[in-house]
Amino acid sequence: MYFENLFDSSYERIRQQGDAFFEAFYQRFLASSCLVRQKFYHTDMVAQRRMLKKSFYSMVVFYATGSADGVLVEIGHSHSARRYNVIPALYDFWLESLIATIRQFDSQCDDDVELAWRLVLSPGITYLKFKYDHSGVPSEPRRSA
Repeated sequence: MYFENLFDSSYERIRQQGDAFFEAFYQRFLASSCLVRQKFYHTDMVAQRRMLKKSFYSMVVFYATGSADGVLVEIGHSHSARRYNVIPALYDFWLESLIATIRQFDSQCDDDVELAWRLVLSPGITYLKFKYDHSGVPSEPRRSA
């Protein structure tokens, strides 16, 4: 509960920053790798910032419930090898760029706040990395013991 409270408080401070946070994040993220820049070459960045806001919410829901909502499912499908081919390593650039931007914009960000963000976002990132190779692949039926 401690880390959830730290995350919630930090997220609220970030939300109060408005679009400046998301613009700074994407500048940092795009600068993090030529692979990232290639993926976003023809991207409408205004729409992308809106999607980032939705994806934050979806990752928090995934953390809290263990269930992927429609937004996270669609991101997993669209970012898979079969569609936009967003390789799993790019999520590491995404997370590190995000953490650096949080440290820039949240004056109360310390190691515990950073860890809180990592703990909350890690399940969603793991889901998206998994879906890279498994999007649209039917699961094997579960066998009862």
